[in-house]
Amino acid sequence: MSSNPYECLANESKIIEKHTEQRIQNDHRMDNFILLVYVVLLSLSVITIWAFKHRRFRYIHETGLSVVYGLIVGLIFRYAIKSPNYSVESHVFPRKSDEACGGRLPPERLIVEFPVRDQHGKFNLSMSFRYKFEQQSDFDSLINNKATFDPEFFFNVLLPPIIFSAGYSMKRGYFFKNIGAVLTYAFCGTLLSALVVGIICYGFTRGITSLSQTLLLSDCLLFGAIISATDPVTVLAIFSDLKVDVNLYALVFGESVLNDALAIALAQSIEKYGSLSVGNFDSQAFLSSVLNFFVMFGGSFAIGVFIGCVTSLLTKFTHIKEHPLLETTLFVLMSYSTFLFAEAVGFTGIVSVLFCGITQAHYTYNNLSNESKVWTKSVSMFP
Repeated sequence: MSSNPYECLANESKIIEKHTEQRIQNDHRMDNFILLVYVVLLSLSVITIWAFKHRRFRYIHETGLSVVYGLIVGLIFRYAIKSPNYSVESHVFPRKSDEACGGRLPPERLIVEFPVRDQHGKFNLSMSFRYKFEQQSDFDSLINNKATFDPEFFFNVLLPPIIFSAGYSMKRGYFFKNIGAVLTYAFCGTLLSALVVGIICYGFTRGITSLSQTLLLSDCLLFGAIISATDPVTVLAIFSDLKVDVNLYALVFGESVLNDALAIALAQSIEKYGSLSVGNFDSQAFLSSVLNFFVMFGGSFAIGVFIGCVTSLLTKFTHIKEHPLLETTLFVLMSYSTFLFAEAVGFTGIVSVLFCGITQAHYTYNNLSNESKVWTKSVSMFP
């Protein structure tokens, strides 16, 4: 058992943080999967409504088929998909007394089960209550808990339209004309910024005893990757007022668009390296994290381009443009499903929705009706 209470508490906090982060990632994927199912059902309903406008069936209505879609998915969820068992994860804590601090911190989850008697006195029902460890705080009020911004709401609802808007409203001609320089600034600039900031942060914290033992190089690099995501809105506004050269504007704008997606993918790769290494430099873990970065970015890129092309084909070879409202609805749902699908399968939804927006602007936009062109541009400019 460790004699230093601060070191002991830090070790236990890291263990709890690791298990909590794993659970949060699993819950995040499950939330995106559920949202993806809803979006797919809505897309099927839109396509069904369009099909019924061209060929009406006498005894079937489109709303009835929408109910059938929901029943089928509900049956699959009820009988074909088994819910994950959290009991193993919930009983990780408290640990034995000879480990770390002897279970000084509370368990992250606690499940209380007890049998219930029926009217005849038999135990035929079991009820369980689940308690969740929220956070450590000495002075915490209800209003503070309620006022805390939910990160899931930001990442799943607010962020995708902003990133999609950046790709969909991009001036494609100047962007692709300077694609080499944009990629160089985005990749090399983001990597260099994260590396320099991480090394400086690591060097400064070596002189602080309380941080030098707990703050690893991977933590400093993760901090560098996070703050390397820049958004030069003010600079672009000044460029627009000064009417600077369009190529310079395209370079700064293109780099800022790709920079956010690259920073997120880089942060995920650094987190993977931190989970594989044991404190010292591990070449195998480093190569694995580098491979993970390219796989994550490449897979996310492929998903975004693929769904963008599918939407383009749907709008090109169908007559859905005769119904602009359905066309716009399908466009929005397909674009949003890009983010949800990428997150559900373990890729980066921000990268996917960015390149989906670029693909939609390059191919799908020309297939839309005039009303849908105005509506989709208005929606993309809303963030």
